[in-house]
Amino acid sequence: MSRLWLIRHGPTHAKSFVGWTDLPADLSDHAAIARLEGALPIVPVISSDLTRAIDTASAVQANRPRLAHDHRLREINFGDWEGLEWPAIEANHSDLARAVFETPGDTAPPNGESWNAFSARVHESVLTLKGETVIVAHMGVILALLQKALGVSAYEAMSHKIDPLSCTIIECPGGVSGHGSVAQLNHKY
Repeated sequence: MSRLWLIRHGPTHAKSFVGWTDLPADLSDHAAIARLEGALPIVPVISSDLTRAIDTASAVQANRPRLAHDHRLREINFGDWEGLEWPAIEANHSDLARAVFETPGDTAPPNGESWNAFSARVHESVLTLKGETVIVAHMGVILALLQKALGVSAYEAMSHKIDPLSCTIIECPGGVSGHGSVAQLNHKY
């Protein structure tokens, strides 16, 4: 059985869309980080190649082996919407914004990435993992993996709350290529 320990990076405090924008994480809650680090198994740790995920992975790594950062574990690319807040996006791209978030699939923000392309990229990365692994990444990455594990639509997966420094556990009895089950969702230690 494979088990994926999915950790969302520490908070960025940004109020805008920051998919590929490389913001640092606020890792000042040392008690929360210590609880999270203490709850994780001694298994390999991998992260997205964005600073907020790398630094969070380093904070919980302890004596766990570290795998190379993987760009495929980045958040979805919001393209021209990067750095914008929702009111600006809705004012300029109302119909497109609704399509991207209400019927996620092949529709993408201008110069950005569709949900389907993003999800395929994330799953391609996870398929390279062997056995139990801690993955420190982004809310969208966790939602893409939840979608497959729960066997739900992208819209349904997007309805789940994934807090910074939370842990979601997906168990994959047949390995990461098959469907899994969610053993824990958005848990804060």
